[in-house]
Amino acid sequence: MSDGFAHSQSALRALAQTALDHAAAKGASACEVDVSEGFGQSVSVRRQEVETIEYNRDKGLGVTVYIGQRRGHASSSDFSAAAIKATVDAALSIARFTAEDDCAGLPDAKLLAKRDMDLDLFHPCDIGVEAAIDIARRCEQAAFDVSPMVKNSEGATVSAQQSHFISANSLGFMGGFATSRHYVSCSVIAGEGEDMQRDDWYASRRNAAEFPDAALIGDYAARRALARLGSRKLKTRKCPVIFEAPLAVGLIGSFVHAISGGSLYRKTSFLLDSLGKQVFPEFVRISERPHVRGGFASSPFDDDGVATHDREVVEHGVVQGYFLSTYSGRKLGMPTTGNAGGSHNLLVQPGRHDLRGLLREMGSGLLVTELLGQGVNYVTGDYSRGAAGYWVENGEVAYPVEEITIAGNLRDMLRGIVDIGNDIEVRGSKQVGSILLERMTVAGN
Repeated sequence: MSDGFAHSQSALRALAQTALDHAAAKGASACEVDVSEGFGQSVSVRRQEVETIEYNRDKGLGVTVYIGQRRGHASSSDFSAAAIKATVDAALSIARFTAEDDCAGLPDAKLLAKRDMDLDLFHPCDIGVEAAIDIARRCEQAAFDVSPMVKNSEGATVSAQQSHFISANSLGFMGGFATSRHYVSCSVIAGEGEDMQRDDWYASRRNAAEFPDAALIGDYAARRALARLGSRKLKTRKCPVIFEAPLAVGLIGSFVHAISGGSLYRKTSFLLDSLGKQVFPEFVRISERPHVRGGFASSPFDDDGVATHDREVVEHGVVQGYFLSTYSGRKLGMPTTGNAGGSHNLLVQPGRHDLRGLLREMGSGLLVTELLGQGVNYVTGDYSRGAAGYWVENGEVAYPVEEITIAGNLRDMLRGIVDIGNDIEVRGSKQVGSILLERMTVAGN
């Protein structure tokens, strides 16, 4: 046992090497292996009663083999030597029946990560069930304590998860590390009669010791729900729109999706051939920082084993680089950017204002705090989603609104960014404050 894991890092390395050796012995021209193990605990309470206690423990081994330009993949949750060899044999059988792909294969050996790097990603949390229940209860009770108008709860949850992995290939690369991720969340319902509103809040950290007091999370969830009471509909109009920081992350995520290799080589992106072109206003800068200590998307290498590096994705509003894996890069005739598996800690440069300052800058318009549905067409850029939030007048929240739809085109929305706030909520791989857009269509009555 090591840090709660059933297998040590050295044991995972040995399992990966067994797969690589068997693939070579069976005639594979190349092979890559991923071995992982994870476990965790999640506790939920609702109205102060324990609702769920869940434990999870998972492990898996994935093998990709190449016979020339033919590729096969197989996986297993059995770590026995016989099962590993059978998994390799299955991948080889698949490869023999697949068509050749000129872009298939391992990355260039000189691009592979060569050194270990401690990025402070693992902080195990051995909190007991009773302690987790107590935290969840305090979180939820803090929400009820805000006001007697907080009538009900969808629950408070405390979760602690940790995992580790090894990635290896037949070019000599082998690397891996352990990570942890913990969160506390609360969702409550406020109001009475037909005027009932729900809202939630959560915090996520690598290190549980860095959490804010759970009571603060519950308190804020309650205040958000209460603020939505008395929501109205709006008449259809065009107006400025602010995406609150947690939602602004999704807007940047749409941009990332559009300039990622899979979308580009399949020609399913509204930002085809955007490299070197103006996509944002001149003040927008987006940086990728894979080696941030404790970052949610920090890693010394990508899913191909290619070394990651700092870079500027957008400077002065101009796209400086795509997000490419080895395979998608070859499909586009371009080098990999070390982004197999996704982006690494995207930091959108904030402006001078917090959310309150953005409201004053906007004057009158819509602050969006909730989005519904999946109405995004990445081929055309058309964007239409259900929304709720607040109507703002003279830089101050006037009243809450609901049952509206916001619509526009992502190309216009990105170019129409007026300002970016400094109210960043660090919850994942993308960090951005609230975003003020010049104009969108708001459909209501």
